[in-house]
Amino acid sequence: MSSPPSPLSPLLSAGQIELLAAHGEERTAEEGEYLFRIGDAHYPFIAVLEGEAAILDGAGNEIARQDAGGFLAEINLLTGQTVFVDCVVTKRMRYIAVDREALRILLAEHGALADLLLHTFMRRREILQEREGLGFEIFGPRSSGPTRQLIEYARRGRLPHIWRDTEGDAAAEAAAAIADLQEDEVPLVRLPGGMELRNPSNGQLSRALGIGLELGPREEVDLAVIGGGPAGLAAAVYSASEGLDTLVVESTVLGGQAGASRRIENYLGFPGGISGSELTSRAITQARKFGARTATPYRALSLEPGDTSHRIELEDGRSLVARAVLIATGADYRRLPLPGLEEYEGLSVFYAAGPPEAQACAGTRVAVIGGGNSAGQAAVWLAKGGALVTLLHRRASLAETMSDYLIGELDRAGVAIRDRSEIAELHGDNGELEAVTLKDGERLPFGTMFCFLGADPCTGWIGDAVARDEHGFILTGEEASQDAGLLETSAPGIYAAGDVRAGSTKRCATAVGEGAAVVGQIHDRLATVAV
Repeated sequence: MSSPPSPLSPLLSAGQIELLAAHGEERTAEEGEYLFRIGDAHYPFIAVLEGEAAILDGAGNEIARQDAGGFLAEINLLTGQTVFVDCVVTKRMRYIAVDREALRILLAEHGALADLLLHTFMRRREILQEREGLGFEIFGPRSSGPTRQLIEYARRGRLPHIWRDTEGDAAAEAAAAIADLQEDEVPLVRLPGGMELRNPSNGQLSRALGIGLELGPREEVDLAVIGGGPAGLAAAVYSASEGLDTLVVESTVLGGQAGASRRIENYLGFPGGISGSELTSRAITQARKFGARTATPYRALSLEPGDTSHRIELEDGRSLVARAVLIATGADYRRLPLPGLEEYEGLSVFYAAGPPEAQACAGTRVAVIGGGNSAGQAAVWLAKGGALVTLLHRRASLAETMSDYLIGELDRAGVAIRDRSEIAELHGDNGELEAVTLKDGERLPFGTMFCFLGADPCTGWIGDAVARDEHGFILTGEEASQDAGLLETSAPGIYAAGDVRAGSTKRCATAVGEGAAVVGQIHDRLATVAV
């Protein structure tokens, strides 16, 4: 008797198997045959009709088994990343193989199948990330800036990897791997299959793993979207679906800060919440279905507006020429310099507070960090929702940075204020905050923390190409120019959406809405501008 399916090995329904069969090819494989190997650049989605297969790590250790009714694949099937596990047949198999592009179309058109597969893909990736010994290896010391940069890129991109720290008493074996290398050749990256890279850029690593598009020296498109967060991906979906040749360029990983969120609770259509990575995967699948291209990681260096087209210079000497440009590069929220902070972000540490957060925090102890008006407004909102709120800031008095009326509101709402208070350490488990320790050693119990330390827009590369406010956020609409459309900048044909735009509400759903809305304006303009 077979064991019941686990969340990592759900069973396909008869209708789903029939749907996959109509878009795939039935095949057989004998016991001992490998369906895919570590380092393979491609493999199909596999729906198991009969038999069984095992997933193995590089040392031959079994990670999981899949029998009839289940499927073999994880998120690298969609991203294009090279395979980092082996799959061997353990009982003669009959199965349906569906190639990647056909699967993408099915996911975009069949919601129930997409829900099942994408959720399982992401859960499998999370489990694989937690398992030691999987993925590519990074050899380098913790004191090395390039090493830390590459590790951060791998972490943000959810790329299974092993860091071999070459410093410390227990690092002799790892250090031997780079002993003969020059300083500018470190870190050393060893890919599944044996290929080695010396001090690669993020882009070189990405393309060696098979992820992302490699751009030509000069690309000409209808719409260039700079930034692959929620606003940029939404614009890509709608513009490509309306027939515009669309290219999304992102300097880090697709999804932006929203893509790193453990759970987004207030996104329309997902009453149970959705993880940022799953939302990103769905958006990328939709965009690619309609023909939009995504290129990562490529960093924009400059923007030169024109009358009928605009030029964007990228690193490595590449350039884009686009009839319209959407700037959706977002903003970097200032974060507390605390070890392990990322473990709590999206679960109990947040950078915005609205009705869903106020409702969730009712009757709990909440810390609001910051001394500006945004922190004061959030603290009042949360307190009125029933939370026990303490506002912590580092100055001697709130009057130095907060409006008088808000200070009065804090008092009336019962918010406790702690002057000269800075957090030194977070305490909790599995992303659930329990307490914080201040720099003076005092420990305070909090279940949730909201940080309002400001945000820096990612607009340094733009220069004076479009008008910006005093903080660097891009002006749009009447604030930018009397003739500008709602989301248009001071340069006709160049638009801004999401967190990078002055006056935006800095929320995922709003960014998606702006990214979708701007496409109609772009379409109208391109219809009146000669090619």
